[in-house]
Amino acid sequence: MAANETPQETFKRALAHAARALAEQPELEVHFASDGPKLVGGVLTLPHPTRNASEGENASLRGQADRLALRLANHDAAIDAKNRPQDRTSAEVFDALEQARIETIGARKLAGVRANLRSALIARLERTGALKAEAERVPLGEAVGIMLRERLMGTRAPDALASMVDKIRIDIEGRAGAQIDALAEAADDQALFAKRMGDLLKALDLESGSADTPDESEEEGEDDQNQTEQDAPEEDEQEDDGEAEGGQSLEGTSDDQSAEDERQTRPDGRPADPDGEPGVEDPELSDGAMPNRNENTDDGRAVDFYRAYTTAFDEVVDAAELCDPMELDRLRAMLDAQLASLGSVVSRLANKLQRRLMAQQNRSWMFDLEEGMLDTARLTRVITDPTSPLSFKMESESPFRDTVVTLLLDNSGSMRGRPIMVAAVCADILARTLERCGVKVEILGFTTRAWKGGQSRERWIGDGKPANPGRLNDLRHIIYKSGDAPWRRSKKNLGLMMREGLLKENIDGEALQWAHDRLMARSEQRRILMVISDGSPVDDSTQSANAALYLDKHLRHVIAEIEDRSSVELLAIGIGHDVTRWYRRALTITDVEQLAGAMTEKLAELFDVDARAPATTRRARKAA
Repeated sequence: MAANETPQETFKRALAHAARALAEQPELEVHFASDGPKLVGGVLTLPHPTRNASEGENASLRGQADRLALRLANHDAAIDAKNRPQDRTSAEVFDALEQARIETIGARKLAGVRANLRSALIARLERTGALKAEAERVPLGEAVGIMLRERLMGTRAPDALASMVDKIRIDIEGRAGAQIDALAEAADDQALFAKRMGDLLKALDLESGSADTPDESEEEGEDDQNQTEQDAPEEDEQEDDGEAEGGQSLEGTSDDQSAEDERQTRPDGRPADPDGEPGVEDPELSDGAMPNRNENTDDGRAVDFYRAYTTAFDEVVDAAELCDPMELDRLRAMLDAQLASLGSVVSRLANKLQRRLMAQQNRSWMFDLEEGMLDTARLTRVITDPTSPLSFKMESESPFRDTVVTLLLDNSGSMRGRPIMVAAVCADILARTLERCGVKVEILGFTTRAWKGGQSRERWIGDGKPANPGRLNDLRHIIYKSGDAPWRRSKKNLGLMMREGLLKENIDGEALQWAHDRLMARSEQRRILMVISDGSPVDDSTQSANAALYLDKHLRHVIAEIEDRSSVELLAIGIGHDVTRWYRRALTITDVEQLAGAMTEKLAELFDVDARAPATTRRARKAA
């Protein structure tokens, strides 16, 4: 250890050297930032190691670094782009198998690296809830990737991973066991490995066509597709940009990982068309089932036609009404157990943010007024000259006393496990901190009442399934804390987010509109809307019966309306996922330990005078 070097700095230096050695690039740039881990443009970015981290946490961080470093050493992006299928579910399986190949051939003779990679994989699957998922929700790509690792290493996966795979192992072995064996034999040749993956995807009843080898249906509709791409292929353009940059994150090998983890708790890619086509499991979709359709294909239909088929079954409900008091106490205790280990983080965040906000509340007094508080310092003037009038003074208003902040939390199924705990902790920290500074805080959540579309979809089916029905699920918007309620009276409600079965689908656009409308109805002059989410909107019933990207387009439309025309200031926080493709002002956190620094800086920016200038400009433009 160098002189005056902290343990964290020593650990960072060791991580950087190990990454360069594994990547076989002595000049590799290794940075540490809150938006890591990621690999973009040949630069490796890792999250900051936490203070007093356990050995398991350190091993997981080492695994994150090893994972991306091995990708630099053992992966050819050109071969990958040539063979990677376009279908999203197929691409997820393809990426998971390629990452399994990269990691295994790079760590066969390095026991320490194997242990690190295992720790990182287990931590990632724990965070997404996959390890405890039911059989139909085990992510297919991860399961097949673990089975490939077992063959390449010649040993059974650790118990935590094996128990997850065993839920669907018999089914996968029966359909694609021989193809996985063939992949293991070709692990040292990426091109051959990629070609053999086509056979595996077919055995799993997935689409195997790559961008360079379109299938017949793609050739027949080539003209339509080209026209679509010229019109507005928003998602595809962004994915192409990421491919060009060589972007890679810890959460998977795909450039657009927000969609991947959004569906990691979903079944293994089986088609589930709610329109009742032959050979499909209709009329009932299994919980969380994903339609077999390319959601990245924009068919050009406008978002102006967004509507709900019916709003009769939607609900806006207080959190306390969804759970009995005893159960709510138990759930809050679970959240407190998570907060207990983060006491220092909470205190540092609250104190630092409070100091920065209070420093901007420059108090001033106005004197010689006809009413207000009696100015005792000028009473001597009245005594010496009884004809002089009494003098009054008044303190100028604090700029923060007329501010309200709304926290809008994604309560979707993909947030299950650690992500929703992070969101609840984040809301708890912000509510307490801002309340100390005299800022009112409202905490809202959004999900749906059912996985399968609920009563809205049933009514649509009963009406004969008219085309383009619009949103086909029952919304559930939850009020955890109203803006006028003190934190101490609402803190129990936040525990509801820990309740099993609460988290289902997410329809972000309407939730954003709802939260915005609540803010606009308040009397405060300054209104801030902070969205905490982990990806794009997902509702299988709606997406299957409407135009592609139906929910995505509506979300983009709502965001644009708020950012360009409303006086509400909008900020998004991505939990483990980059949300900057949706929101202009956004940041990403990957762990609760990173909240103190990242959240303090962003909130301070929001309340800074310079940061308020764009909102003032928007208000002036709107008034004009």
